[in-house]
Amino acid sequence: RMAVPVLLLLQAACVFSMGVGLWVVCNHFLTAEIPAAIGHPMRLRVLHCIFELLVTWGMIFEKLRICSMPQFVRFMHDLVPLKEDPDVVVTDLYYGTIPVKLYQPKVSSCALRPGIVFYHGGGAVMGSLRTHYAICCRLSKESDSVVLAVGYRKLPHHKFPVALRDCIAATTHFLKALNTYGVDPDRVVLCGDSVGGGMATAICQRFLGCPDLPKIRAQILIYASLQAVHFQFPSHQQNKNVPMASQDFAFYCWSTFLDINPSWKSTILKGAHLPAEFWEKYRKWLGTENIPERFKKGTYQPTSVPLNEAAYLETSLALDFRNSPLIAEDEVVSQLPETFIVSCEFDLLRDDSLLYKKRLEDLGVPVTWHHMEDGFHGVLSTLDMGCLHFPCSTRILDAMVHFLKRL
Repeated sequence: RMAVPVLLLLQAACVFSMGVGLWVVCNHFLTAEIPAAIGHPMRLRVLHCIFELLVTWGMIFEKLRICSMPQFVRFMHDLVPLKEDPDVVVTDLYYGTIPVKLYQPKVSSCALRPGIVFYHGGGAVMGSLRTHYAICCRLSKESDSVVLAVGYRKLPHHKFPVALRDCIAATTHFLKALNTYGVDPDRVVLCGDSVGGGMATAICQRFLGCPDLPKIRAQILIYASLQAVHFQFPSHQQNKNVPMASQDFAFYCWSTFLDINPSWKSTILKGAHLPAEFWEKYRKWLGTENIPERFKKGTYQPTSVPLNEAAYLETSLALDFRNSPLIAEDEVVSQLPETFIVSCEFDLLRDDSLLYKKRLEDLGVPVTWHHMEDGFHGVLSTLDMGCLHFPCSTRILDAMVHFLKRL
């Protein structure tokens, strides 16, 4: 007698699961834009559908109060087994309560090695020490460097500035123990992708006033999130529906991280939260005249809307330089170390990198820039995804290694 209800329940669960999967696939084909210039478009479709399926199930579990969407997504992507590299020694450590992974080339060296502190991306929603394991392994092995990856706390329980505070604490600990790890204090590099890139340069800015710590030699910023104030750049308009960082998902990450009510979405995306005084001060750095003309193609239309005072007051945290290192003062940016920047053509955040590149160059900071014409946000993470690997990810890693070897 009990078997019949259980069987019906299983059938209902199967039908519901199929329905969720079908909805995700249909929604992908109706809303996602796959640019023609991206190689292997079907791989990107599959990758995006998997991502959307995880997010959708996470939202369902969140509504059922089983767990939050970010927790579910991280749980699922961390189930993927790690592929160990026999040439790299990986050690799990804790700096206080902060988990870190230390990557060291297995071959001993009589000379001190470069040190890289790596902050992973994922919008503070996804990403972990495990998702960027292969990247850090390859980086350590191919550049003969000691890599420290920081497992900072993330959403939904840890909003701004917890992640940045964790990264600052872990980096400080590492910088004070360079001798323990055989790291050359004159060759320490801060590196990150996406939100991790934003944290890398924010920490570089923060450490400029710390004479008791080794000076940072360089910063590596991979399609970094460098400002949280303006969402009307050409790249936002051109790539708002391109995987893997659509406008909707990016806004979810931004509003949740800064604890801003999502009901302000349309107001903020139109730019109605920014007063005239903001533009008077920052137009010289954020104005689209600083973006090369070739990146303003297609549908770009600058807009102007009246100020919504309430929105400005509730979103003012976005103006904090720790969230928007792109708009830090000249005396800060001019002191930053040599910088390596990767931008991707089909990335919502592309213009952040282009604007930061120009600011740094205008202030005399040496910049090495690589633009991936077939790249999209998050492509570096496909480095070890087998059949979902994109060649662009290997080109990015090779460029990073080349830059590190000449420091």
